[in-house]
Amino acid sequence: MVDMTYHNGVVTARLGGEIDHHIAPAIRGEIDARCETYRPARLVLDFGRVGFMDSSGIGLVMGRYRMISLLGGRLEVVNIPPNLKKIFVLSGLENLGVMK
Repeated sequence: MVDMTYHNGVVTARLGGEIDHHIAPAIRGEIDARCETYRPARLVLDFGRVGFMDSSGIGLVMGRYRMISLLGGRLEVVNIPPNLKKIFVLSGLENLGVMK
């Protein structure tokens, strides 16, 4: 599940529930469509309501990092629950400087 907003050059995607290989493609499509429409300076992925994530979630973040970079924007990942933070760190996403 994803709730999307656009305000002052920022697209915010509030993610929720479980992110796995079944749901990730739909989330990716929604985020990409919104970013292609608005070409934001910043894309914020809010993980505050995500309870579970597998490697598809890492792929989702990595792909959005690449996509927003190609559009000239930057990515921020916020509100990462403690149970998911370890996955982010182990995957190397921390090294991208996107985790806030």
